[in-house]
Amino acid sequence: QVQLVESGGGLVQAGGSLRLSCAASGSISSINTVGWYRQAPGKQRELVAAITSGGSTNYADSVKGRFTISRDNAKNTVYLQMNSLKPEDTAVYYCNADIQDSTWYVRRDYWGQGTQVTVSS
Repeated sequence: QVQLVESGGGLVQAGGSLRLSCAASGSISSINTVGWYRQAPGKQRELVAAITSGGSTNYADSVKGRFTISRDNAKNTVYLQMNSLKPEDTAVYYCNADIQDSTWYVRRDYWGQGTQVTVSS
């Protein structure tokens, strides 16, 4: 089985920083594009940032210049460095990864359980 586990969320004051981690474990052959999504209460889940296997990145306009996505392929981990946080960044953050397993070589999307980020004003 393949699992994604997020960590690093918490409560921070406006202007502060947090670093989220998304660690993949299990029978993994390859990890392709990984994305961070967020969902605030009463709102739809939205893409925050994504990174391809080759390291290309894209960001939502609302986080450009403040958030940075990166990956450590040796650790099967993707990070989201969040700086200059604003109250409107408050949400549950989810990791999504396109992974091919090494048992059946099936490629599919996996989701983590989410981590809460709360930014106080």
